[in-house]
Amino acid sequence: MFTLLMSDLRAKQALYGQYGTPCSLPKAILADGTLANVLVRLQGQLVRWRLAPLALLPHVLNKWLNGCVIGVKTQFGPGLVLIHPVGVVINSAVRGGRNVWIESGVVIGDNRGGVPVIGDDVFIGSGAKVIGGLRLGDGCKVGANAVVTKDVPPGKTALGIPAVWR
Repeated sequence: MFTLLMSDLRAKQALYGQYGTPCSLPKAILADGTLANVLVRLQGQLVRWRLAPLALLPHVLNKWLNGCVIGVKTQFGPGLVLIHPVGVVINSAVRGGRNVWIESGVVIGDNRGGVPVIGDDVFIGSGAKVIGGLRLGDGCKVGANAVVTKDVPPGKTALGIPAVWR
């Protein structure tokens, strides 16, 4: 769990440092979303240890303290960044790759049994909805408030309602 948390913090440093001054580790730790990340990783670890009922504690704390609901069985690779966790809702069956950056108000959910699979190096903008059995390809971006219901190829940007990619 510590390794995952450190990779999440390094990804947050990269995010915050990409447009100017490098971001220090203490700044990344104190930035918005870090507590949400810690609680997501803790609930995932408890599920892996077959202590799923205990995983509900960090799940509920995340809802109360950070305003986000992220399923206890949700899995993301290293480098997950919840930039602003308020309003984020992620279904328990969602699987994500490494270096996934998620803004506030994002919903990633189920539609008739199909859940999204998120590739590596993906950015999901504020208010976006990613619904159903689709794939967000490696390196893609989802624009703010986009509603994605179909696959987005690697390296493309999905925009609009319904989202189209460019």
